[in-house]
Amino acid sequence: MNGLLKLRKKNPLLGILLWVYAGLSVYPLLWMIFYSLKNNNEIFVTNPFGIPTHFRFENYVDAWSKFNVPQYFSNSLLVAACTVVGTIVLSVTFSYAVARMQWRFKEVARIYVVIGMFIPVQVIMIPLAILVRDFHLANTYGALIVPYIAFNISFSSMVFYGFFRSIPVELEESACMDGASIYRTFYTIILPIIKPAMATMVIFVFLSSWNEFTMALILITKESLKTLPLGLLFFQGQFTTNWGAMGAAMTIASLPTVLVYILFSEQVEKAMTVGSAVKG
Repeated sequence: MNGLLKLRKKNPLLGILLWVYAGLSVYPLLWMIFYSLKNNNEIFVTNPFGIPTHFRFENYVDAWSKFNVPQYFSNSLLVAACTVVGTIVLSVTFSYAVARMQWRFKEVARIYVVIGMFIPVQVIMIPLAILVRDFHLANTYGALIVPYIAFNISFSSMVFYGFFRSIPVELEESACMDGASIYRTFYTIILPIIKPAMATMVIFVFLSSWNEFTMALILITKESLKTLPLGLLFFQGQFTTNWGAMGAAMTIASLPTVLVYILFSEQVEKAMTVGSAVKG
């Protein structure tokens, strides 16, 4: 009884702390939205943190029509989508082969792939630029998609390997006894189980490729192929900058990431318990 009373006394404080944390987490997003609806004077002088005194929706019109945001947006969306598909397909199949199949040097292959997580991008930028040139990928979407997949596959493989190891082997043995091939077992039994892990990695890979700047700046010089992070540079003029329009562009750039998280958030929550649920 004393324990219940103590728990009830703690709950209001815990609730207050959670609301404070939620407010601190949401405020930067709200500030960016308010920022996108102000002019330069409000942003820097009269009203930097409050609600706009006049909602300037023309900032979104300027960002969309005058600064080529649709082109940058579509480029980023194409690169991010291809990166997500390529990374998930390659990492899932590789992790399954390493975790469930018996073949020579599989541990060496797994360690070799995981080591890629510890290689900084800055260290290999010059060799990467040379490879992109030699493979005739310069100023193409492949100049970004291929490196993005290569850099994301290490972490994705490690995550999927852990999920595959948590799945009881008896599930596959039962399917094999029923006459299912390894491909049918993989597609009908294993893939549905790891959907939460796949949703988690979709969010992670999409965010990393959508927001990536360094490689895109070095590997892409053609204007029609530049992604949205590069496009934001063009909002800064030599003598003046339309900061409201830049805020509108940043808000537009944030919408896909928020939408992806909303679509896959339920699966991400399931990813926290899927391992124990399968074992149980």
